[in-house]
Amino acid sequence: MTTRTVDPTQEMAAFLRTRRERLDPADFALPVRQQARRTPGLRREEVAELAGVSIDYIVRLEQGRGLRPSANVVESLARALRLAPDERAYLFDLAQQRPRTPDATATAAPSVARLVADLSPLPAMLMNHRYDILAWNDPMARLLVDFSTLPPKQRNAMWLCLVHPRIRDLYLDRERVVREGVAHLRAAWAAHPQDGVLSDLIAEFIARDAEFARLWAVRDINGSGRGHKALRHPDIGVIAVDFEVLVPLQDPDQRLVIYRAADDASQSALDRLCGP
Repeated sequence: MTTRTVDPTQEMAAFLRTRRERLDPADFALPVRQQARRTPGLRREEVAELAGVSIDYIVRLEQGRGLRPSANVVESLARALRLAPDERAYLFDLAQQRPRTPDATATAAPSVARLVADLSPLPAMLMNHRYDILAWNDPMARLLVDFSTLPPKQRNAMWLCLVHPRIRDLYLDRERVVREGVAHLRAAWAAHPQDGVLSDLIAEFIARDAEFARLWAVRDINGSGRGHKALRHPDIGVIAVDFEVLVPLQDPDQRLVIYRAADDASQSALDRLCGP
């Protein structure tokens, strides 16, 4: 399988089908029809009715027949399919109805790199939309891995989670961490359709990791800006951290990730790890 470039038409077709099929008809005030449902979710004609478009239009969209819906139609489809905010943004990207931002650079601005360092003793790192790790401070390196010892290609949060032996075993809820990472990469893939580096990276993950391939096919979208993780560190044992993701205004495709201890025991463990 290859994801060399995004085919927005075909991806939109698949995305709309999966979102239609996951809906429960009982949740909608739709006219009762006598014929039995042969497929899960809403029928195409029901989505058309909810979105205020023709059935033929929905059919052509789901068959990937080259339509480019207007922003108004995309909004109507998002409402009809009850898309979450991240999914709505993803659909707008596929329809090419949102302004494109320039591709993220592969380096951190000096001022942001200094900020990452100054956030110590809080573990912090800066990533771009591909999950490439552009800058980090010493507490984050001690908590995860010494990024300076890795080749630049391996300084990628998803690559580390899938491949690096220490990081693979670090997260107690690894499946959730991978699932959220895959959902982020899918959104980034749609927002940067000409990013061949990202497409090659995703293709590599699909080919080498069955879990990634399975989750990629689900087409979940995620842009969570905060959360909680439990880690099993080889030196300090199990700790819990809360994280915040901040976006620099001048580099909106970059993400500043900051960890904080979630409880007193975890704070004590981090103090031991990051102390002199």
